[in-house]
Amino acid sequence: MRRSTVPWAAALLTAPVLALLPAGLAASAMAAGSAHAVAVQGDTSDDKVGDTLRLTGFKKAEALDVTVTKVVDPTRAEDAYLVPSAGKHLAAVQFRLRNTGTAVYKDSPSNGATVVDKQGQRFNSSLFPTRAGAEFPATVTVRPGGTALGFISFEVPNGTKIVAVQFAMESGFADDVGEWSVP
Repeated sequence: MRRSTVPWAAALLTAPVLALLPAGLAASAMAAGSAHAVAVQGDTSDDKVGDTLRLTGFKKAEALDVTVTKVVDPTRAEDAYLVPSAGKHLAAVQFRLRNTGTAVYKDSPSNGATVVDKQGQRFNSSLFPTRAGAEFPATVTVRPGGTALGFISFEVPNGTKIVAVQFAMESGFADDVGEWSVP
C-alpha cells in the first residue's frame, strides 16, 4: 500500500512567510517540504486503478476505503461553452468512497484529489464538469457504512500522460495520502 505522511504546515508556508521566520526554523520547514516531494516522487506505487486503500482523517473516527475505479483521459466538457484553456484538455477520475469510520464524512473530495504526470507535476481538480459520468457535488456527506461514487475532473496540458492519482481526506490536508498508479 502506498501511503505518505505529508508535512502540510511546511508545504503551506510561502516564501514571504518563511522570510519572517528565524533562519533555523525556516530551513527546517523548507527541508521538511523538500523531503516529502522527493519521497513521493521517488517511490513507486504497487497500488493501481481498481485497488482500494484505507485512508484516515485527522480524528480516529474518520476513515474511508477509497478506490480509484476509472481514469478517463481525455474526456470532453459537459458544457460546450465551458472548455479548458488553449493547449489543455480534460481528464476525469472516478472514485468510490466507503465510510469505514464511525464519524460522518462531510468534505469536498475534489479538494483532496490530484493527478501526477510522468515528470512528477501535480494537477489539482478542475471546475469543469465532464461527459465521463456523474461528478461529485461540491460537498459529499457519507454516513458510516455508506458509499459515494463520482468523478472528479482535471485540466491538464495536452500531451500530458497521467501516471498516478493521489487522494487525501480533510480537503487534501490529512497526513494519510493514497496513491494509485495509472497504466
